[in-house]
Amino acid sequence: MENIREAIERAKRRQAPQKGAVIEPLKQQARLFLGDTQASPDRFQETELDFAQLQSQLLVAYDATDLRSRPFDMLRTEVLQTMDSNGWKTLAVVSPTPNCGKTLTAINLALSVARQRERHVLLVDLDLRRPKVAAYLGLKKRDGVIGVLKHRLDLHDAIVCAKAGDSRLNVLPTMAASDSSDLIDSGEMRLMLERVLGQAQPQVTILDLPPLLAGHDAISILPLVDCVLMVVAVGTTKTHEIKECSKYLEKTRVVRFVLNKASESMATYFY
Repeated sequence: MENIREAIERAKRRQAPQKGAVIEPLKQQARLFLGDTQASPDRFQETELDFAQLQSQLLVAYDATDLRSRPFDMLRTEVLQTMDSNGWKTLAVVSPTPNCGKTLTAINLALSVARQRERHVLLVDLDLRRPKVAAYLGLKKRDGVIGVLKHRLDLHDAIVCAKAGDSRLNVLPTMAASDSSDLIDSGEMRLMLERVLGQAQPQVTILDLPPLLAGHDAISILPLVDCVLMVVAVGTTKTHEIKECSKYLEKTRVVRFVLNKASESMATYFY
């Protein structure tokens, strides 16, 4: 009997988790999303975003108590209701031209969605001409998409697990590329997107695409996404530019239309 007890105790000690072996929820989320259940936890180091950096870039949606986050929370609710009802998982954020606030909207929307614990969010910077996601978030790791396409990085290593307040999200940043058009149209890009967008996890993927009228980069990606969020800006976007964009969006589901840089109007009544 004594030998049996000793054998049972040894089995319990072998099965007990070792100290430090518990994987943080965000890292586990990244591993499950990418299908890499055997990867080392060290590959998914969590990056704490700097609040001062976020505030300087008007990134506020990580903080539910900030009144400026409310428009993004309203946008989140409307967009997710439409996406959920249709079974859509991939949202592309576009604008007609630069300087419309496209990237600002994409990041704040991602931060707002990421505050919902049941949601897994991946933000991908696919503006290979003028990438801004990493700079706005203050990320040092920026090789991202380019590193994957040029076989310098595995997709798992290119993704950054970021945290700000109650927002936890995965970010796939990128650096600028002089051959962006060739990379966008490459087989490597298609394979990477198929891998990212084809996961079975309950993931919301937000793609920050280049402006529609700045080249054909965004147009090449549109057939791979479920729906589009169009961002235009008062004083920047012209009516004829919106009409021009409509030609490229004929076969794409436009889930919402955001008017940015409008005159500020502070409500005096809140629930």
